[in-house]
Amino acid sequence: MEWIPKTRLGQMVLNGEITTMSGALETRLPLREAEIVDILLPDMKDEVIDLNMVQRMTDSGRRVRFAVTCIVGNGDGFIGIGRAKGKEVGPSIKKAIDNAKLNIIEVKRGCGSWECGCGQPHTLPFEVVGRTGSVTVSLKPAPQGISLAVGDVAKSLLTLAGVKDSWGFATGNTKTKVNYAMATFEALKMTARMRITDEQVLRLNIVPGPIGIKFSETDVGQGEE
Repeated sequence: MEWIPKTRLGQMVLNGEITTMSGALETRLPLREAEIVDILLPDMKDEVIDLNMVQRMTDSGRRVRFAVTCIVGNGDGFIGIGRAKGKEVGPSIKKAIDNAKLNIIEVKRGCGSWECGCGQPHTLPFEVVGRTGSVTVSLKPAPQGISLAVGDVAKSLLTLAGVKDSWGFATGNTKTKVNYAMATFEALKMTARMRITDEQVLRLNIVPGPIGIKFSETDVGQGEE
């Protein structure tokens, strides 16, 4: 079925005026169509972070609904998270994935660890902190070879974002996967919000968005459940 864009951003993408996801985000136009991400980032991967069955008794009987949290990313600077609820698992997962695409962000990477100095954008450029509910997640730059020293949920997000090395610390009720994932996402969002100088960009080799490094199929979903 041919896609007919309903927004200005969608029309610009379809007409070829915008050819990259970075360019789409720079327009500051609202991202309201998942097809835009499908076109600009055709190599996106997705992963279900949390799936809960919610039951409620009503006058007509027991009602069952599913609450799904999914993440999407291209393993090279873009990550998104989305949630959805529905009566069936399949449609709920698809809706959560589409919502994650609409929440996609661009992650800055660099070589922010004083122990490393390799100059490659393999880790975070500086420490970032995110909070959701009772969970607080702190992500710090790590030297090359450390890999992702974080919890399983945070590891999934960092992998899909394209971060290869990082220290991670979390406080609060981290068993609540949704809050843990959202707090990690908020931390990654800070890489785009924090102001950096030209000197820092050169010294830490800070790169926003894609750098051309792709992940392998085995990189996704390695963490234990």
